[in-house]
Amino acid sequence: MHLSRRNVFRGAVVIGAGTVLPPLLTEPALAAPVIASCATWGARNPSSTLTQLATNPNKIIIHHTATPNSTDYSQAHAYALARSIQNHHMDNNGWSDTGQNFTVSRGGYIMEGRHYSLSKLTAGSGFVTSAHCPGQNTTGVGIENEGTYTSLTPPTVLWDKLVDLCVYICQRYGISSSQIYGHRDFVATACPGDAFYAQLPALKAAVQAKLVSFSATVDNTSSGFRASANWGVSTYSSQRFGVDYRYAAPFSGSDGAYYSATLPSAGNYKVEMWHPANTGYNAATPVVIFSSAGNQTVTVNQTVSGGVWRNLGTFAFAAGAQDFAAVSRWTSGTAYVIADAMRITKV
Repeated sequence: MHLSRRNVFRGAVVIGAGTVLPPLLTEPALAAPVIASCATWGARNPSSTLTQLATNPNKIIIHHTATPNSTDYSQAHAYALARSIQNHHMDNNGWSDTGQNFTVSRGGYIMEGRHYSLSKLTAGSGFVTSAHCPGQNTTGVGIENEGTYTSLTPPTVLWDKLVDLCVYICQRYGISSSQIYGHRDFVATACPGDAFYAQLPALKAAVQAKLVSFSATVDNTSSGFRASANWGVSTYSSQRFGVDYRYAAPFSGSDGAYYSATLPSAGNYKVEMWHPANTGYNAATPVVIFSSAGNQTVTVNQTVSGGVWRNLGTFAFAAGAQDFAAVSRWTSGTAYVIADAMRITKV
């Protein structure tokens, strides 16, 4: 049976459970690293059509370029490296494009490798068949790291950017930090070098630490917030979060104010609400939490306890971009319902 968004929302408010609303893609909750596109570093066009996949990758594979450990940390050197790799892969290996998906230079510059890798990652949906690791080219994001690490480890600036890139990939695709591997885990090769390979447990730990320490605040002025024109804007209360807040009269419908974020991994998250309080505001405001266990409703008395973070509870969520909460107008109260800010924190 087809359910309208109105009916789904109504079910959530009345019985506290129902169909989880489909995810809404938003800006990443964790800061995206700067990644130079193929066009930015001057890539050639692929020699043949690349296969774009609807499925997402499920792992990250770490490589080293086995090139000299250059002391030129400039952007110009990084872009020249990317062009050199592409030329070698196309002209010597006979591949249609660069084999790997991304490259990190010793100066800490991150570059797209194979075309479409960046656009797919940014969308958090789909992948492009690559050529960096036999048997894994439809499921593994390949990252080349400039240098040779048989006995030396990568410089700190490369390491830090690699961590940021892995965090972003895990976040956008919902990949666990435990799914980071070395090239040699799948084929007989020295890559990514003994010294670098020995650092992979530390890489996984560094990525996981950033994923776990996640918190996102979505104000009513944030890109992760949306509401219809029926929600007015007010600066009346000094208890507001930020420059203003939203208000609306009760209504028997699904005209909610929605809060969205990109969650880095599946697990439990604490959801908190900030609102100004006033005796003229609603004493039974429904807040719908779109957890992975189903829609759950928390009723908030907005006549009291304003100007502070109010804990709505801890809920299970899946990884990825999604609506995580909404303030509903569907209430038994008669006064204005308020939508100001929400905070979601991994616990």
